[in-house]
Amino acid sequence: MARESGLRAADDPVKTTKLIAGFSVSFLAALSVQAQGTFQNLNFEEANPVAAGNPYPAYDVTAASALPGWTVYYGTTQETVVAYNSFSTGAPQVDLVNAANGAIDGNYSVILQGSLPGVSISQTGLIPAGTQSLYFEAEPGLGSLDVLMGTQIVPIGAIGTGSNYTLYGANISAWADDSEQITFAALGDSSEANNWNIDDISFSDVPEPSTVALTAIGGLLFGARKWFARR
Repeated sequence: MARESGLRAADDPVKTTKLIAGFSVSFLAALSVQAQGTFQNLNFEEANPVAAGNPYPAYDVTAASALPGWTVYYGTTQETVVAYNSFSTGAPQVDLVNAANGAIDGNYSVILQGSLPGVSISQTGLIPAGTQSLYFEAEPGLGSLDVLMGTQIVPIGAIGTGSNYTLYGANISAWADDSEQITFAALGDSSEANNWNIDDISFSDVPEPSTVALTAIGGLLFGARKWFARR
């Protein structure tokens, strides 16, 4: 008897993989709370780009209008102007991009185009009480991205993927209910830009998923796949 043809996800490994990946990211995203403490504009949607004017090029906008709440540095020098939908060929640059030019989610995201001496964005605020983890979405660059709480670098790890981003997490429980500066910094060398596109920063009262937790999620997803296979 010929096997019935159908469009079940279980019959198509690619569809099943996509289903599982999507479920995994949705599950992890559900763990994240949207409380911002006293931080603002963690998803960069408060941007209202205003041209910097002469003598700057047309694609330069004021940092205050592009990144409300954030302070921009090239190396150790604070910058009052950032780029808007304009990509550097090697020089350090912070670039606000809209949906038509690579924003990960919503109307805007920020690309840290790090080459020597590196670029960063910082903001000081109150970490919500009970916070365990910091999450953010990113398209990784060619080099490293440093996340700092004050002057301390906190380890980050990839914990999931979406259609156009990787979801990263970091354990910041030691700073819960403290006023602290958070910094995202992209470094690089003089010959190659390190472009990190970041978006949707959030705090969570659930710890960053450990290996055990991810294994448990994997078991849950395996069970879900078997359930689909029986349908």
